[in-house]
Amino acid sequence: MSARSYLFVPADRPERYAKALASGADAVIVDLEDAVAPAAKERARATLAAWLDGGGAGIVVRINAAASPEFDADLAIAARPGVVAVVVAKAERVEGLARVRAAAPAAALLPLIETAAGIDRVREIAGAPGVQRLVFGSIDLQLDLGVEGDGDELLVFRSALVLASRLAGLDAPVDGVSTAIDDAAALDADTRRARRLGFGAKLCIHPRQVAVVHAAFAPSADELAWAGRVVAAAAAAAGGAVAVDGRMVDRPVLLRAQALLARTRADQILSGSKPVSL
Repeated sequence: MSARSYLFVPADRPERYAKALASGADAVIVDLEDAVAPAAKERARATLAAWLDGGGAGIVVRINAAASPEFDADLAIAARPGVVAVVVAKAERVEGLARVRAAAPAAALLPLIETAAGIDRVREIAGAPGVQRLVFGSIDLQLDLGVEGDGDELLVFRSALVLASRLAGLDAPVDGVSTAIDDAAALDADTRRARRLGFGAKLCIHPRQVAVVHAAFAPSADELAWAGRVVAAAAAAAGGAVAVDGRMVDRPVLLRAQALLARTRADQILSGSKPVSL
């Protein structure tokens, strides 16, 4: 079952680990990159290592970019038991992903596409061994490209991740963060846009965002009722032509209805579980 929410927590704030893990997020990303000041990187790694050595497990770790001087030290953390997936910041080349996979072969790879070079090579990155799903770094990409907006301005790049994911047979990609922590309406709109475009999850920067994200990715009551009618009508027709709500039901429509119902069942199971990396 694929995660719908990935909640960041800074690696140098161990007092927040438990809160993040109890937030209801499907996956928790302990961050060694942007959330940690340069002077605190070494302490952050030591803090996370101690937590993992003490029995901590089931987390995702975001490491610094392959070109960063922190990369090799971060790899040692990513290789530890208890790390189930690695978000690779500023993923641009498969060679960098190969180094992560060699160091942490048991961890899934989540390349963060957040630069022009990453977008340019996104299909190659999506096809790299060990990659589970792509992650969209919208804010850093805006900075790299000099783009001011997060809406239509980034549409082509979001769609590029969705297409590359489908071609590579990956899980639907993860959309970037929404920075308005207390604006539930804006977060809901951002998440629903991501869902319409083909994304399957979203990055979160505060526990309050998790429930909003989950609700936005969940089919509405009307959608579920429609899906139920379609599946029932198709079953009754036993392969014959059938219409529901005045519209013909062909195979793609039936498959969409079945997928909605299946995703709802999966989300119900996932909501009752502990955070996962998938």
